[in-house]
Amino acid sequence: MNMKPFTRRDVLAAGAATAGGLGLSSLGLANPSSQDAAAQLLRGKTEHVISIWLGGGMGQIDTFDPKRKGDPSKKQAGSYYESIDTAVDGVRVCEHLSQLAPLMDRVTAVRSVHHEMIDEHAAATNRMHTGRPISGTVTYPSLGSIIAHERGAAGDGAPPYVLIGYPNVTRGPGFLGARDSYLYLTDTSRGPAGLSRPDGITPQRQSRRERFLATLQRNGDPTAEQRLLDYDAAIRQSLELSGPSFNRVFQLDREPADLRSRYGGEFGQRCLLSRRLVERGVRFIEVSHNLNFLNGAGWDVHNAGILQQHKLIQEMDTAVSTLILDLEEKKLLDKTLIVITSEFGRPPEFDSGGGRGHQGTAFSCILAGGGLAHRGAWGETDELSKKIVSDPVSVPDFFATICAAAQVDYRKNLYAGDRPVPITDRGEPIAALLPA
Repeated sequence: MNMKPFTRRDVLAAGAATAGGLGLSSLGLANPSSQDAAAQLLRGKTEHVISIWLGGGMGQIDTFDPKRKGDPSKKQAGSYYESIDTAVDGVRVCEHLSQLAPLMDRVTAVRSVHHEMIDEHAAATNRMHTGRPISGTVTYPSLGSIIAHERGAAGDGAPPYVLIGYPNVTRGPGFLGARDSYLYLTDTSRGPAGLSRPDGITPQRQSRRERFLATLQRNGDPTAEQRLLDYDAAIRQSLELSGPSFNRVFQLDREPADLRSRYGGEFGQRCLLSRRLVERGVRFIEVSHNLNFLNGAGWDVHNAGILQQHKLIQEMDTAVSTLILDLEEKKLLDKTLIVITSEFGRPPEFDSGGGRGHQGTAFSCILAGGGLAHRGAWGETDELSKKIVSDPVSVPDFFATICAAAQVDYRKNLYAGDRPVPITDRGEPIAALLPA
């Protein structure tokens, strides 16, 4: 038998798998039934992901996992609002989610997500973007960059990953490099940062600059350094995207006025833009909801910040319900997975100012569309949404569910140099939500 010799990477991958209890068989190195294991890999039919980020910490007990009504004045733990029925029997949501309630048959509120990060926003935000704790030696890629890396853009002349919000390292490509980073914008009225030419740069001047850049690249010393090659690829993509063809996607005034009105304010316009980006071929879009606070505190509802929390919930309800129906009307909902996440949830108890603290041990994340087998809710918490009672879902499991839906192999390794890094930190997807 003629066998290919193992490389150092093969040996490292095998060692990492064995240390994790997977053994050589799961790598297909020593078990002839490895093809059967590969056949069991769950795979959905999602082509695009719209990830909505609620910075600050959405309280599950006040939104998608309501419990008995509490009373902050009496320090009686419980929900801040009344709950209402939905399209799914036995599944109730907060009264301020009145437009999403009849659409919950297209939605699954995963009520049993948990992590053990310290109750601090930056660390938890990193956890919910990269799927793993911060490391002192490796900068891990975000979920958006992972999906961009694995699947690329869904259409020609489109970037694979667009961020509608402020850039930072937790949303970035980490060790994957610049090629898998994002194009970003912070204002839907302006378009992406860096793609709009200053008024003084005529097409002729732009053409001369591009010729000069090409000359420099042609005459420079060749390199095999991947970081430099990735930067060159990023430059080429930015030049391709700076033209009028791609920039038309940001012209929201091309949409009917009544549809723009139904989406609502700036957050709603971001959701509308995300639909246009899906149509243009962008694979992954993150939409931030923490830039247009209506209560002075956003989703971080300590103390008096909770008094106007209902306005945030209503704004999310309006925008997300319109996005679902808009995608559905355009026959895109089954191809587009909408994900709603936050760094942690909120405890049922009220703090001294009547608001809520942080809770990462049990909270809700939302999945909608994407061709999943939705059921309104998955997982169960106790009578106050404080402890998980059934079907716990770790952050790696939640990421694996998204990856499986988006046709990404959630069991493979990425590589930080020669170091194998499990793509979802060995998460396993929620099998019941994926199509048979």
